[in-house]
Amino acid sequence: MPGTTLDYHNDSISLSVIEALAAETGTDPTELEPLYHAIDPEALDQLFQAETTANANVTFAYGSHTVEVRGDGTIIVDETVHERS
Repeated sequence: MPGTTLDYHNDSISLSVIEALAAETGTDPTELEPLYHAIDPEALDQLFQAETTANANVTFAYGSHTVEVRGDGTIIVDETVHERS
């Protein structure tokens, strides 16, 4: 399954989640509710910067949307896989 691949040293998973949510909703990223209303973005970034994230899987609600972040960096919003631009 295609997905988002992250460079863990240069990319923030929380930023990638915002980009995926913006794409899914057709909304400018700056107009979205802050991610911290749904999940701690710093904790999310730290979790996915660890070298042992291959088996990590985090699922959370963002408004009416379901967001899943997988250990390989794949981000799925409402069952739609989002590619990194």
